[in-house]
Amino acid sequence: MTIKPIRTEEDYHMALIRIKLLEDAKSDTPEADELEVLNILIEHYERENAPMGMPDPIDSIKIFNKYFNE
Repeated sequence: MTIKPIRTEEDYHMALIRIKLLEDAKSDTPEADELEVLNILIEHYERENAPMGMPDPIDSIKIFNKYFNE
């Protein structure tokens, strides 16, 4: 995955999905580095865009399907 700024709610949902996929990454791997950077980007997005709580699970599934089932 190419890491880019989180600018939209859709970007935010995609980053959350990616974090879920990377949650078991081993230390000192590119995946662990990606996980760390994504966490920083998500924290920044959440601070700038007010507390959002957990994303709607249905919206997350729709976004996931849009990108991974085309």
